[in-house]
Amino acid sequence: MDLPLIGRPPAGPPPARRQVLARRVRLLVAATITYNVIEAVVAITAGTLASSTALIGFGLDSVIEVSSAAAVAWQFAGRDPESREKVALRIIALSFFALAAYVTVESVRALFGGAEAEHSSIGLVLAALSLAIMPVLSYAQRRAGRELGSRSAVADSKQTLLCTYLSGVLLVGLGVASSAGPGPTRSPRWSSPRWR
Repeated sequence: MDLPLIGRPPAGPPPARRQVLARRVRLLVAATITYNVIEAVVAITAGTLASSTALIGFGLDSVIEVSSAAAVAWQFAGRDPESREKVALRIIALSFFALAAYVTVESVRALFGGAEAEHSSIGLVLAALSLAIMPVLSYAQRRAGRELGSRSAVADSKQTLLCTYLSGVLLVGLGVASSAGPGPTRSPRWSSPRWR
């Protein structure tokens, strides 16, 4: 007995909506990459000037986030983004592992390094900006990715959300370090011979 075949409705939104969502994902990923490149340059420079491993590490984390977002950008640059999703997910997974390794190494270095960093107004502003910007990008990309049915866009939005948490930790850390003032073995920056 043959049963009539009933066509399944297509999964996800209709083609016109898929195009809108794919364009939105591309724009959000481009914004994420742009912001993270700027964030990396500013954080690494400010961290070097202030001798802050936390700021330098935050900048290196931004580079890791760029690789995750670049994977999604590559995926959605093709004619058939779904065919590239598996590779993009692998790159994002590697980015998560790199981020975990970074957090582990920096935590151990902070515990045993004990080097004091100088105050960094630029670092404080950067962390505060990231704390405000990254959740918005993450939410918008996650929402578009879910509606589109793109696991890679959703995964990248989680990577961006992790940046929010790291921004919060950095902001608190820099704030505590700044409010504590110079340590007993360190004179204030303005009294250093190079600043006179």
